Amino acid sequence: MPSELNVSIAPFNTLTTLEKEQLTRHVDIAYFRAGDTLLHEGQASDNVFIIIKGVVEERSNSNGEIYAHYTHDDLFDIRSQFEGSAKHSYHAIEDTLCHLLPSSVFLSLYENNHAFSAYFNNSLAKRKALITQAHQQQNLAEFILTKVDNDTIQECLVVDGNTSLKHVTHLLKEHNADALFVELNQYDKRHQATSNHLPFGIITRTDLLHALMLDGLTPNHPSGPIATYPIVHINKGDYLFNAMTLMTRHRVKRVAVLENNQLIGMLDMTQVLSLFSTHSHVLTLRIARAQSIEELAIAANSQTHLIETLINNGIRTRFIMELISTVNEQIIEKAFSLVVPKSLHNHCCFIVMGSEGRGEQVLKTDQDNALIIKDNVDWPDIHTLMKKLTQTLQQLGYPLCKGNIMVSNPHWVKTEGEWLRYIEKICTEHNGNNMMNLAIFSDSQAIAGNHELLSPLKKCIANKLKDNDLILSIFTRPALQFTVPLTLFGNIKNKKEGIDIKQGGIFPIVHGIRALSLEQGIDKTNTFQRIDELRLRKILEPSTADNLSEALKLFFKWRLRHQLQEKTTQLTNHIHIERLDRTERDLLRHSLHIVKKFKEWLGYHYQIRD
Repeated sequence: MPSELNVSIAPFNTLTTLEKEQLTRHVDIAYFRAGDTLLHEGQASDNVFIIIKGVVEERSNSNGEIYAHYTHDDLFDIRSQFEGSAKHSYHAIEDTLCHLLPSSVFLSLYENNHAFSAYFNNSLAKRKALITQAHQQQNLAEFILTKVDNDTIQECLVVDGNTSLKHVTHLLKEHNADALFVELNQYDKRHQATSNHLPFGIITRTDLLHALMLDGLTPNHPSGPIATYPIVHINKGDYLFNAMTLMTRHRVKRVAVLENNQLIGMLDMTQVLSLFSTHSHVLTLRIARAQSIEELAIAANSQTHLIETLINNGIRTRFIMELISTVNEQIIEKAFSLVVPKSLHNHCCFIVMGSEGRGEQVLKTDQDNALIIKDNVDWPDIHTLMKKLTQTLQQLGYPLCKGNIMVSNPHWVKTEGEWLRYIEKICTEHNGNNMMNLAIFSDSQAIAGNHELLSPLKKCIANKLKDNDLILSIFTRPALQFTVPLTLFGNIKNKKEGIDIKQGGIFPIVHGIRALSLEQGIDKTNTFQRIDELRLRKILEPSTADNLSEALKLFFKWRLRHQLQEKTTQLTNHIHIERLDRTERDLLRHSLHIVKKFKEWLGYHYQIRD
């Protein structure tokens, strides 16, 4: 054959080795000139067509309506395999080469291979799961080669062997630790009987519990005799993989860390597993330990590397979003604590809005934040301090907001009472700017300071919008303004600069779901959680909820991948079709049709007529 059928892509990757051999034995090739009809409307189809090169158009004979165009690696007409005849006609609009898969072979594979048949189900979630399974690769090289260093070593407590069990218990509680090392005295026979040069044992909380409650020892009993000896140890600079191997081999949960034969710290199994699973633990340790903006900046700047690592290891996009959102919260909270005096933390609440408030930000985007201040708090230098906080966040990699929605702008710094009056105002005066600010604030999340200050404001918004058809209709309208990038023929409308996936896919879902959630009084801000709640309340059909969630995940995934590929400081929302393989193009087209249907449903639900 001049071109072999690619069985490594969905749905053929789901076939067994024998089924793939059966497939390749029976597949044939056919050539069609531009203008030829491959399949007539009403004709019984003897084959499934798989395009090698060229373009095929699907259209109706009765009214001339064009339904779709098919190109490289696309399949058609699957529907005729089950209905007995083609519903539409298929015409080559340029010279076209196709694989012909006999219907009998296709139907045999469909009936005998559940994964293969599931691909042709209309559920976007099922099709996406099959493709994800095909593309997913696990690359553990980075984790295996990660070394024990200052970022991973925990500080350890060391006590004398004569220290009482009661005092050891107090130390563990005071330092929020669950184990410490005990230096054995020179007369300890266990140490004398071995060649081990480390005169240390280890005591855990479990050891204390057993000693006091089961063995009947008194609180004043010395700790040395109950310490486990010898301790398992590893050297600084060794591989974390070796530490995990040691723990597994010796059936322990902790190892001592040595440098030049001196005890310098500890590693525990929970920490090592965390490092191996996400490699984010090092980053969160750096954030927690940062004592200056400069130290915090070093941690913040390593996020992109973490994201690339997670993607390369096949981690799900939604998990990455949740993880990075948590990391961002920690960075912002730490920046707040370094800039704002601790005495004022209980008197104000720093909130983030937009994608960060929804927990849907991955790479750092423009700052969207505000400050709520307790009523009657005297804070004369507040605006100077807030400008410093904005500059600090910029230093940490969070760009300035083009719309000036930041705490450096006095408009976004108000007392509790001022915020309540402002919310009343924007819920009453229904202009575009107020609706935009209402949308931004409705996604707010408390990050630092007194989190309780945000609750009354969110309740005020909920009360104003719940079941308020007029304002909800105006509020929802922006979700319908941007055109879904589909042609009249149902294909993807591509441009030289690519598809703006935010305008055409992400925003209509996010804003439409936001409107429905406000209507229902749902207090969650994350779009996926809002969709789940709307399904539980039977506002969305289960299939609609599933498809919207899966489409949104795909949009986020493709946008993130393209942003990382561009490697520019200015993040873009455009994706390029030519960078997607056939299965991804198929999913993109399917996802955009889901957005189109959702927009039509929103227009009907809120009686929006343009």
